[in-house]
Amino acid sequence: MSTEQQGTGAPRAATAPTAAAPAGGPPEPLNPPSAPLGAPAAPPAGATVLRGVGVSAGQAAGPVARLSEPAGEPASARLGDDVDVEAEAARIAEAAAEVSAALKASAATVEGERRELLETTAQMASDRSLLRSAAKKVTTDRLPAARATWEAAGEVADKFRALGGYMAERARDVADVRDRLIAVLTGAPVPGVPQRDEPFVLVARDLAPADTALLDPARVRAIVTVEGGPTSHTAILARALGIPAVVGVTDAAALTEGRVVLVDGAAGTIDLAPDEAAVRRAAERAAQVRTFAGSGQTADGHPVALLANVGDPAGARAAADAGAEGVGLFRTEFCFLDRGQEPSVEEQVTAYRTVLAAFPGRKVVIRTLDAGADKPMPFVTDTQEANPALGVRGLRTARRAPEVLEHQLEAIAQAAAAESADVWVMAPMIATVPETEEFVASCARHGLTTAGVMVEVPSAALLAGPILARAAFASIGTNDLTQYAMAADRMLGSLAELSTSWQPAVLRLVEETCRGGAQQSRPVGVCGEAASDPALAVVLVGLGVSSLSMTPRALADVAAVLGATDLQRCRELARAAVDAESAEAARAAVRAGLPVLTELGL
Repeated sequence: MSTEQQGTGAPRAATAPTAAAPAGGPPEPLNPPSAPLGAPAAPPAGATVLRGVGVSAGQAAGPVARLSEPAGEPASARLGDDVDVEAEAARIAEAAAEVSAALKASAATVEGERRELLETTAQMASDRSLLRSAAKKVTTDRLPAARATWEAAGEVADKFRALGGYMAERARDVADVRDRLIAVLTGAPVPGVPQRDEPFVLVARDLAPADTALLDPARVRAIVTVEGGPTSHTAILARALGIPAVVGVTDAAALTEGRVVLVDGAAGTIDLAPDEAAVRRAAERAAQVRTFAGSGQTADGHPVALLANVGDPAGARAAADAGAEGVGLFRTEFCFLDRGQEPSVEEQVTAYRTVLAAFPGRKVVIRTLDAGADKPMPFVTDTQEANPALGVRGLRTARRAPEVLEHQLEAIAQAAAAESADVWVMAPMIATVPETEEFVASCARHGLTTAGVMVEVPSAALLAGPILARAAFASIGTNDLTQYAMAADRMLGSLAELSTSWQPAVLRLVEETCRGGAQQSRPVGVCGEAASDPALAVVLVGLGVSSLSMTPRALADVAAVLGATDLQRCRELARAAVDAESAEAARAAVRAGLPVLTELGL
């Protein structure tokens, strides 16, 4: 079955794994993202506030609307002898065509990563391996079409779950497609975001990629989910759209339909009984529109380059329109995904030039192909790896297919020569000094003199000094660095409290990286989701980070908080965060020291 991710959390197509279930029993059953929240329950005794993990800053109030629930598991049954099994099997393909067409129509209404999410889900809905498996269960086992689809999708999802890590996350995407197919086959409502006349607070167990891609900030005032973490696709898209969001709310069943609540996406709280004044203040703050003037700095004039993360040409245009000083992370995977072989050098040159052209004279940091883990590609990765998150991914794929990296560097060099952008190049998943030397030498062969590394692996942070004696710069990918440092799958809602860059252990790795950069007079930036958090941005600057790259929508908020905080205060708050004993204590200490956050409604 085809599936996603996006290192950035955006679903992409992948080849279905064929690994068997782990020894000792069958894989865990599929737990779909759209599983019912459960019957509405009373709030915990005496509780007036529910708590979770705040993943998208801002406050918003409104009535609760719960995500439409799926039809659920069809009953086990067998078709009678008088049923035409071929006709019944054909219904599956017809349902797939209907679901795919609906998703493609939705995709046409949005752009960028949101369109990619929907197009990928549409592709998944018509995946031949799934449809063949389901049809065979009808014709051979005489299962009704809906039951056959349920079982076939479950088998695909179980294989993903058996692989663990990023690939286990793909089971969620399978569940989304399965639920849509079964809704069509049974005549049930298709699960998804409710359609309401008045704006609302959306409550769900989790949101499937296709649901998040269609979120409309004008209708969805805030998001509350039971599952998900700070770097889940729900969190990433909520930040990109500017929708306050709290995930990991285990008591979300208490949020009954129509109940007016106040969501604080920075504090990670849901007020079950907000007063009228609080609701009014939230509405006033939500109506405020901040803009970014295109020059980041602290209150005392210390420069901090505020850049944008970009995943395709449409994203580059949006980033330029938002005033980004440049691009701190240009993800090149969009050229390679959904293909059986690498794109030609000519194709890559054309694609890269469209992004570079949006930033004449400004810095664009291009990340070389980050294949592997959640983005398997048949021409560079092995989809049968037992643990792809710790396997051949990023720069490591050059060991298997060195020509792919060489072709990409050639294309980047040609695109850079044809445009006026200041092109920097970095490799993902650097772990050692020899890897750094090899990558820098490869770039030099193509005339790319500003070659750097991504710090996503703790070993790279600890070796920052010698690594940056070879590389021109480092960019910290806080999503993966947090995941690897805390040994916590960043997609698991049950581990959301670990999967945050507020963890003091993660901040110490950032500090160590900056120390290595200072020793070699090399700049260190951050291009992970941590850069989008205005309070955490202050800490990062205080630790020595010189540039922050984020979703374009976060630029104005980050700039406003930095502009109200001098460098010495950044350093003091950074020290408090690093010396804290927990993520909660670190975050609380910093927020208490930044009254500007309350003034700005952040």
